[in-house]
Amino acid sequence: MPEYKTVKVNVGKGYDVLIGGGLLSDCGGLIAGAVGKCRAAVITDSNVEKLYLKTVLDSLKTADIDAVSFTFPAGEENKNISVLSDILEFMAENRLGRGDIVIALGGGVTGDMAGFAAAVYLRGVRYVQLPTTLLAAVDSSVGGKTAIDLTRGKNLAGAFKQPETVICDTDTLKTLSPYQMSNGMAEAIKTGVLFDRNLFCMFDGDVSGERLESVIEQCVRYKGHIVEIDEKERNERRLLNLGHTIGHAIEKCSEYKMGHGHAVAAGMAMICRAGEKLGVTEPGTAEAVCDTLRRFDLPTNTDYNTGDLVSAALSDKKRSGGTITFVVPERIGKCVLTTEPVEALGRYIELGKDK
Repeated sequence: MPEYKTVKVNVGKGYDVLIGGGLLSDCGGLIAGAVGKCRAAVITDSNVEKLYLKTVLDSLKTADIDAVSFTFPAGEENKNISVLSDILEFMAENRLGRGDIVIALGGGVTGDMAGFAAAVYLRGVRYVQLPTTLLAAVDSSVGGKTAIDLTRGKNLAGAFKQPETVICDTDTLKTLSPYQMSNGMAEAIKTGVLFDRNLFCMFDGDVSGERLESVIEQCVRYKGHIVEIDEKERNERRLLNLGHTIGHAIEKCSEYKMGHGHAVAAGMAMICRAGEKLGVTEPGTAEAVCDTLRRFDLPTNTDYNTGDLVSAALSDKKRSGGTITFVVPERIGKCVLTTEPVEALGRYIELGKDK
């Protein structure tokens, strides 16, 4: 069995996040240890299927877990109600029972889809996360948020559903494109801006090998702690949306052609600039954040029209009636929530643009 780090997330009955190389080959035994004897439906996308599905199915078989698999076309545009319906019908056709499990094998889209399917099928069955992207490893696989996109916006239908365990095989990150690696780095950098200047400074050098595992571990610990305090995002968990209000709007304006992390990076840079101009953010913060983002080929601005961004953002679930909540850094390592009338959104975007 390969060596791995373990982070405990104490939400509900609690679950372990395992982080290390070579874990997919042993995932069957690890899953059996977490959930016991059962059947499994492995949900993956067309990219990950070619790389890792056989390894996972072989490992499940060795652990005496009978498994079936469903593959959907890769891409954010397929995180929709039609594909969700196909997954649910597949689970029903294969007679998955209440004692069985769903396994999400892939990145954030797969985790969202499989987790949401697990939350609503038979009013809830257990599920396991096997993240294969950096973004999923540091963020979306932990915390229990599951969702699909609707025509009006991103993640507008979903459920909170905590996994039974998360098994992060860091070897899978070696097959990611530079674009996908930077996509995940954006969420990791966000964690440093939110909670820990020392973590933020880790991005000054090479982030690979043991250093990358350490970054993942720290991100998971911070997110796990926030989720323990506020599972349903009523207060502190909203801090994790740093860069997301503007970022989701950028994603939507790009028709989801821009990666989530890249859009969040631009949103984070823009809220730092706006915060400095409003006197909330320590001077120099935006420059430091932008320098780090650029080191990983991440955007720090957007050319989309302010009106279009406002329109996209106002369909986001973070809006509450006539107000919207922004996450604004006071300095690197400390951010605050500020609630404003929705009419202030355009001003924040304009102040955040690098003109």
